[in-house]
Amino acid sequence: MEQGEKQVMEQATYDEPEREQPIEEKAAPQPEGESGGVPLEEAGGEEAAEPAEKAPTAEELAAAKAQIAELKAKLSEMEHRYLRLYADFENFRRRTRQEMEAAEKYRAQSLASDLLPVLDNFERALKIETDNEQAKSILQGMEMVYRSLVDALKKEGVEAIEAVGKPFDPYLHQAVMQAEAEGYEPNTVVEELQKGYKLKDRVLRPAMVKVSQ
Repeated sequence: MEQGEKQVMEQATYDEPEREQPIEEKAAPQPEGESGGVPLEEAGGEEAAEPAEKAPTAEELAAAKAQIAELKAKLSEMEHRYLRLYADFENFRRRTRQEMEAAEKYRAQSLASDLLPVLDNFERALKIETDNEQAKSILQGMEMVYRSLVDALKKEGVEAIEAVGKPFDPYLHQAVMQAEAEGYEPNTVVEELQKGYKLKDRVLRPAMVKVSQ
């Protein structure tokens, strides 16, 4: 009997339809900034507001102004130093350029100065008067050499200084004597004792002259 009841109960269990499982309802997503319809400000999870920036104190402002003034002073000093260095550099460039130009312009000065005594000796020799034909021939040869030397110096800018009949110029003439001379204005060169020479606009040697009183 008991065995039959167990079979009946097991059969009933198999024949019983499976019960439907209840479906869990998921909550709808909440919008950002809200929690269950309650604003974040009212909820307990809102972020804390950032603290306001602290205003600088009077001491900090004074220190900042002092630093700015110090930086301005340093900048002004650096500008003055730059201007001075630039001016020095420009002066150096100008002097260098002038020296180079002068070196080119007066490149023959040393040689010409050394040749002036040679010209003086030629002029003294050519003033000699002689009746000897052989001596005259030698003098003619010396004169040719003298003329060639003078022409070569002239090509380099060397010229004799005009003296006789010109007003005395201490830059061009060296007065070694004074004398009364008829037909000449006072302070006029009446005689040349030694020729003077100049290289372009630079005096190599002033002329030695006699000047009227």
